[in-house]
Amino acid sequence: MKKKNRILVLGLTFSMVISSGSLTGCDSAAGSMGKKTTGVEYEGADYELSEESSSDSGIDAVDPGTVDDETKKTAENRTDAEKSTKTEESQTDSGLWEKASTTPYGKYPELVTYTLGQMSGANNSNLPAGNTYEDSAYTRYLKEILNVQNENAYMEREDRYDEYVNVLVNDHTLPDVLVVSDRETLNVLVENDMVEDLTEVYANCTSPRIKAMYNSYGPQLLGAGTFDGKLMALPEAVIDHGPCLLWMRKDWMDQLGLAEPKTLEEAMDIIQIFQENRMGAEEGEDPVGLVCDTNFVSTTSQNYSVEPIFEKFYSYPRRWIKDKDGEIIYGSLTEETRSAVAYLRELYERGILDQNFALRAQNNLRDLVVEGKCGAFFGLWWAPNNPLMDVAENDPEADWEPYYLTAEYQEKDNVYASFRDNKYVVVRKGYEHPEIVMKIISVLFDYSRFEDEENADEINSYFALNVDPTARPLVINVDYNEAIYNVTKDIRRVMSGKQKASNLSELEKSYYDACMKYLSGKNVTVEDWAAYKSRISAVGVLVDGHYSSVRRPYLVDSDGEIPNMLASLEKNAFIQMIMGEQPMDYFDTFVEEWYDQRGRELTEKIREENS
Repeated sequence: MKKKNRILVLGLTFSMVISSGSLTGCDSAAGSMGKKTTGVEYEGADYELSEESSSDSGIDAVDPGTVDDETKKTAENRTDAEKSTKTEESQTDSGLWEKASTTPYGKYPELVTYTLGQMSGANNSNLPAGNTYEDSAYTRYLKEILNVQNENAYMEREDRYDEYVNVLVNDHTLPDVLVVSDRETLNVLVENDMVEDLTEVYANCTSPRIKAMYNSYGPQLLGAGTFDGKLMALPEAVIDHGPCLLWMRKDWMDQLGLAEPKTLEEAMDIIQIFQENRMGAEEGEDPVGLVCDTNFVSTTSQNYSVEPIFEKFYSYPRRWIKDKDGEIIYGSLTEETRSAVAYLRELYERGILDQNFALRAQNNLRDLVVEGKCGAFFGLWWAPNNPLMDVAENDPEADWEPYYLTAEYQEKDNVYASFRDNKYVVVRKGYEHPEIVMKIISVLFDYSRFEDEENADEINSYFALNVDPTARPLVINVDYNEAIYNVTKDIRRVMSGKQKASNLSELEKSYYDACMKYLSGKNVTVEDWAAYKSRISAVGVLVDGHYSSVRRPYLVDSDGEIPNMLASLEKNAFIQMIMGEQPMDYFDTFVEEWYDQRGRELTEKIREENS
């Protein structure tokens, strides 16, 4: 397989597949298939057949000496009837298998098991007591709706999962279903013909709403899983999480008589006052300022980056961007990035940036927040779930509030997304039921949320209980690009009396109930607090700040990954300049070294692939 043409954006070829007549059965099943209809019909047929068999049993009890021609004829007729019944049973069974394998919600007549490479999360993914990765609301619901069950052949924690998957790929010991989050590993799987073509099962067994979700990202999302015109992996729909917010201790502000910040500069001044008043520091300890991950910005969703600082200067480090002349360049090498690093240097000199940031590991940053040692960090809207839920449990008086202070610096349209941000669902080559992944996704992310009002309470309650996504059999998420903001808008409309709660989806209703319970003040749990603080407070400030989702263009035929050598060079250069170990003029030296250490060849390769 030629690498140059390996990845194709879904255009005419895939559109023809999606719009073909094979979707008819899929649409009708989505509209009419109830949760138990197929199972009940099948059980009823079995019951009627056993009744007929009982009524015939008297023939066998007749004395052989009294059997006449008529009786023989009756017996012969009965034999013919039994043969006919078996034929009908076989046809019915075949029809159910056919329906199950060609529709989103068709239930298999017998249990279908699949081996799975399971990503495990911390604290058993926050699953309720007694639940496991093979016996949870997710797996029980899938078994009831589809009659499928996962058997976890491999399990590895989230931070080591990619490394473990690489071992499975190299050893050719794949489970039936696997989530891959490393682009190069996906390329190896496809190039070595180790995974199934999912083009046809996507067309037949993906619900119309799931297809609409994928369409909300434009054709390039499905294109990320398409090789030589075939859908070989289903990409995760990486929902827009919005920009990082600045989370700050409002109770400290109140204690010091400080007004809430309206600009990024005002917020930095407040953090400096926190420092001067030794907030959160015990005797003999140095106060901790704005905590900062040494990667400075993240390519995936995480807390503790200082991305908004770079956004203030329209700087996009660790991203490929298009300059004013239309040339693709690496975002860490621009003059805008120089200005952002200089500002971070100023914050460090003023004691605002954590003076020990260069020594902190990711888990240390979390500990500083949970233990009340710091009063500010940049984090996404879901920060109340992690790490702040632990804070709320340990110190209910700690009042963390989110602030959206970079609204005026919204990203331009010159920043590329890359495939490195995606997870992909793949199916082992030769597995009998490749359609199973599309059916699972349709049930988990469509049917349970939007269609099943009576039986999906347990699975939808997991969201309010803060069960981690790693608890799902397929550790991905699928939703509309702007789903986060739409959910908050809908809940707000109900809260204000502009919409009835009955109009909410099951997922939205779960969040709404938790938020209302929090507002009532009765028997409030930390999960209720986190639901309100994330969905109403955090997403609310983005909605009020008129944030709109950014649809970045994808790099073509490349993930744009930066080699470790260049990434380390960048990281060390930034740290040295921020801490004052190198003057800001060193930025020019860093750029030259980056290009000299094969960065020039990498840039030319990216430009050629995207020309």
